[in-house]
Amino acid sequence: ELISGLLQTEEEGTILEREKSLRTRVEALLKQRCNRMQELKNLQEQEQDLCDILCTTPFSIDAKAVPSLEELDRYRHHLASLAAEKEQRQEEFVRSRQQIIFLMEELGHAPDTSLEQDVVDEDVEAFCLSTDNLAALQELLQQLEAHRALNEAACAELRSRITQLWEWLQVPMEERESSAVH
Repeated sequence: ELISGLLQTEEEGTILEREKSLRTRVEALLKQRCNRMQELKNLQEQEQDLCDILCTTPFSIDAKAVPSLEELDRYRHHLASLAAEKEQRQEEFVRSRQQIIFLMEELGHAPDTSLEQDVVDEDVEAFCLSTDNLAALQELLQQLEAHRALNEAACAELRSRITQLWEWLQVPMEERESSAVH
């Protein structure tokens, strides 16, 4: 049995050549393991940043086991979808923020809630882009738009009354036009 093992080893190469081949293979596998674990660590860091911004929980993956190429690929796709979601939410936030700031200035409304203060704060990167925060942002925007609509209706009513009073008092058109600017 020993002789047949030696003969088989000789057919595949000497024991030293086989040992060298195995060591080379082990080194390549260790390097591959190290590369995969490093990539996994980098992906997890990217995911944590995205999850912090989106206020979501991280993807469940065993950080101690060496991931397969398929697992790493799925993880990359997951991160790509998180990044796309972040971009979409960021655009929605920026649009809503601009409208809210414009309406607050137009209405002379100072930010008094923590959400309003977060919206007008210069550090837009600090705003958590959770679905709850974006829903609250939309609700605030609707409230401000409703407030503006009420103000516009009240202004239209007052202008109508002023016009009626001018007609009743028979105020000349030139005087009306000069006062209408104010």
